[in-house]
Amino acid sequence: MLIKVIAASADQTNATFAGAAALIAIAFALITFDRWHIRGQAHELVWTIAMILFAGGSFALWWAEATGWTLFVFKIFFVTGAVLNVAWLALGTIYLLTSTKIGDQIRAYLTCFSAFAVGVVLMAPAKREIVDGEFPSARELFGVLPRVLAAVGSGVPALIIIFGALWSSFRVIRKNTPTISGSDVRIVLHPKRLALGNVLIATGTLVLSASGLVAGRLGKDRGFAVTLLIGLCILFAGFLVASNSARKSSGASTSESY
Repeated sequence: MLIKVIAASADQTNATFAGAAALIAIAFALITFDRWHIRGQAHELVWTIAMILFAGGSFALWWAEATGWTLFVFKIFFVTGAVLNVAWLALGTIYLLTSTKIGDQIRAYLTCFSAFAVGVVLMAPAKREIVDGEFPSARELFGVLPRVLAAVGSGVPALIIIFGALWSSFRVIRKNTPTISGSDVRIVLHPKRLALGNVLIATGTLVLSASGLVAGRLGKDRGFAVTLLIGLCILFAGFLVASNSARKSSGASTSESY
């Protein structure tokens, strides 16, 4: 009886962490969407999409901790939280560091990849039933293709985000434009603030990628819930710090904000 009470208490704590992460992701998405609506900058739109995906994964985790895992809920958690969210977040970095033309081309490929991944994961047959009270494992449930999509969709984009943050921070410290492309020059208004924001974004991505390590210490449910909450808080802080630290310049009259 005592074990059941402790387990129920742990589930409630995990659900609280996951629910808080979902609320933060929704708030983040509303802010970036509002900025995109006002300014029309592509990186803010794709960040909105990324935060919606983070909210979807967090909400699925909250639902599972509150009511129990089902195959459908795990598929939603997997495709939004392990396959697509970091990829769309990385696209925002690509827009910021390169040109709009390159970003648009990659967005077209990512849209196709996203549609393909959603179809594959939702249609993937389960190799076994989900055990009640157990955090599902993609390795035990799915075949090779869904797991390859997760590796490609999270691993490569995470490297892009980290490289982009470190690159732009280094360029800002050297008093250069934080972009790789020379066609979209950004005038840095607050170099130290922008550098700090980029470092926070990279740190948040590393925290989100460390769920497996944390799960080994706290358990899978708690590990994913904690890394989601902390990682999103750091990403949100990085966005707020970096906001309005630079403006895009295509001429002397522009005043678009970073």
